[in-house]
Amino acid sequence: MEENNKLAIPIAIVIAGLLIGGAIYLVNKGSTNTPGTNNQEKEITVAPVTTDDHILGNPDADVVIIEYSDTECPFCKDFHSVMHQVIDEYGKDGKVAWVYRHFPLASIHPKAPREAEATECAAELGGNDGFWAYIDRLFEVTPGNNGLDLSELPVIAEEVGLDRAAFESCLESGRYEDKVQASYQEALDAGGRGTPYNILLVGDQKIPFEGGQSLAGMRAVIETALKGSIPTSN
Repeated sequence: MEENNKLAIPIAIVIAGLLIGGAIYLVNKGSTNTPGTNNQEKEITVAPVTTDDHILGNPDADVVIIEYSDTECPFCKDFHSVMHQVIDEYGKDGKVAWVYRHFPLASIHPKAPREAEATECAAELGGNDGFWAYIDRLFEVTPGNNGLDLSELPVIAEEVGLDRAAFESCLESGRYEDKVQASYQEALDAGGRGTPYNILLVGDQKIPFEGGQSLAGMRAVIETALKGSIPTSN
């Protein structure tokens, strides 16, 4: 931070005070993980956003939100809807982009890895639009908490206009198992212990937070991030 900005509160500390949300935890359910606390004690390492990612909005946006998500997490289901509203409000102006990555907690949601692979098959067959159409529908129909019947996966593909036979062949091949597992490991390495796990990229800053936030909460976070810092009263 430049010398003339010493009277500004770091974005991560401000956001820490703004966010309170629900999450499903892989370990230690009683723990919390908010920006400006334990994850700020060490550098957050996260893979750069590339054209291989699933993105809504301009990848060069002022604020990029990387979400590591589990399709059977009920908090992720709710947050998915919130993030669409965020993109509707901020994405068209190039202010915010949303990057979706996989963090299936197989120990509590054993169906989630298979569902994540299904979304990758949708992306293979339908590109970025196919991915988003598929995962949007998947979140609509799953009751959460490992409640989706996996026989519905090819039905969803057909519903969103994908070739069902090609989708089934892709899913049965298992060719996206490694990609999903790599994304899961990346989330862990970046400090994730619960879903949804999010990292805000604001300039050179990487600001992590866990939990499904409300639309009002996300607006507050985004407006704070867009300003860059909050001046102190002194």
